[in-house]
Amino acid sequence: MANINAKRMRQFKPGSLADIETVEVDCDLLVIGGGNAGCFVAVETAKLDPGLKIVIMEKAEIMRSGACSAGMDAINTYIPPDKTPEDLVRWSRAQVGGGPLREDLSLSNARELNECVEDLERWGLPILRDENGNVRYRGKWDISIHGEQLKPIMAEKAIESGADVYNRVTATNLLMSDGRCVGATGLGVRDGKFYIFRAKATVVATGGAGTLYKSYTADSTDSGAQIWMCPYCVGTGYAIGLRSGAELTSLEQRWVATRTKDFCGPVDTISVGYGAPIINCKNEKVMDRYKDLGGDAAPRYIRANAPMEEWLAGRGPCYCDTTHLTPEKVHAMLEDYLNERPSFVLFLASRGQDPGSEPIEIYGSDPYILGGHTGGGFWVDMQRMSTVPGLFAAGEAAGGNPNKFVGGCCAEGKLAARGAHAYMQTLKDTPMPDKSTLEKEMSRVYAPLLTAGEDGLRPVEIKERLQRLMDEYAGGVTQFYRTNEERLDYALRQIALLKEQVQYLRAQDLHELMQALETIDRVDVAEAVVMHLKARRETRWPGWQTRTDYPERDDENFDCFIESRMNPQTGKIETFTRPYEQIIPGDRQTA
Repeated sequence: MANINAKRMRQFKPGSLADIETVEVDCDLLVIGGGNAGCFVAVETAKLDPGLKIVIMEKAEIMRSGACSAGMDAINTYIPPDKTPEDLVRWSRAQVGGGPLREDLSLSNARELNECVEDLERWGLPILRDENGNVRYRGKWDISIHGEQLKPIMAEKAIESGADVYNRVTATNLLMSDGRCVGATGLGVRDGKFYIFRAKATVVATGGAGTLYKSYTADSTDSGAQIWMCPYCVGTGYAIGLRSGAELTSLEQRWVATRTKDFCGPVDTISVGYGAPIINCKNEKVMDRYKDLGGDAAPRYIRANAPMEEWLAGRGPCYCDTTHLTPEKVHAMLEDYLNERPSFVLFLASRGQDPGSEPIEIYGSDPYILGGHTGGGFWVDMQRMSTVPGLFAAGEAAGGNPNKFVGGCCAEGKLAARGAHAYMQTLKDTPMPDKSTLEKEMSRVYAPLLTAGEDGLRPVEIKERLQRLMDEYAGGVTQFYRTNEERLDYALRQIALLKEQVQYLRAQDLHELMQALETIDRVDVAEAVVMHLKARRETRWPGWQTRTDYPERDDENFDCFIESRMNPQTGKIETFTRPYEQIIPGDRQTA
């Protein structure tokens, strides 16, 4: 099948827009992205009204797409019997150093969380339990699962709900009419067709934005597969919202994770699941140096940044010390890796490395924009509607509510479904964009393919330039996540040049056309990220957001949200602030 698809992609050579087939679909609810949040949107909407027509537009194949495509070994948030949703909000608040975070969103999400995890278990997800039947916790809030089939389980339920799934169709832009979102357009990455989805309400659930920054572990820039995040979640959801005037929040609160070095495997499996402490080259426990910041219980940005600080201080490399584990524990740990990152076991074997006798080296990842981990994404109301009427967000696409992880993204899918359903009940009609708007978008989408014979740039060339630019000037891993005003200004000047150069993108086939559109989306989102980093003139989350020219935290001026939106008249991105509102009592720095 792969060879057949590749042949079809090569054979698709339209001479003009008239040669391209258009597919028009009318529906009640359009879900862009069939990951875990998108699947829960479909299931919940069908429960609310089985008569609604639900469409899922999925860039890949829904059974194995999104950030959970290869499975997981844990659900990172599940509220224990002795804790409350308010306790989870306090913990989340402490994990981002006291905020800012949208406590209203976080609390509503926490109240749905356990039911969503129990949904997954009812659907067939094996959750590990002890001899008394109690859920097995591996940390304060996270539980162990056998999650290699996590995504197929969710996808099957979305399909059973009656949703029409359009696989291999990537979103290109939103449909707008009278200031409302009324659907979206898409490119068929296998058939070359132009898809027009008209909808009463639209939910963006496209995941986060990876591959904006160069990854030191990515040997092949064409695949980008050696990164921690799903390499095919490139920020398209953020980009189509930004271009349509939606407000984005907290993009500067990037997610930087500590990963196994040279392979970018998960570290929590070792450090949390098996109690392996982080040590430096002097065999010192790294987190002991950060006792005043909470030690092993320090906020996530401190624990992620600590190994990199050790490197800068001349005490690198750093490791997870697995040498104290029994052979049985080492075997169990490797089995857990087979659930989440199977090839990492082969990587260790290729080195002849036994984790029981040699510690596992760790390092920082490249930065990502992830609304399920940190706060970046759309600014939404309690119904998960963005500032654009008719446009909702769920999962990594929704901002302001960090530490959702898998279970919380599922919960937000339910909440977005309810919000979209309620919104649809208020509609009297759904205006449609005029024909000229659709023709303009179609022309934009296919331009790289229709001009393939002319001199120009391949998508990978602009992508490589952007990734290196972001890494070196906007606080990437090679700069130990540090940046300053002058570097950010330089990045913005160079991004402006890239935005001019996208008109010279050329694509030889449908796959390269998809890559061209992804590259345009990356450039747009990267510009917004740099604008956010520039607007926050302080250092609030070292590692996630480090300003060498403003090294201290400034609560007087920046205990707030940084927001951005694109001015529709000028096409320029403008930044502004929103106030932080604490609704859960308690010390913001501790949980």
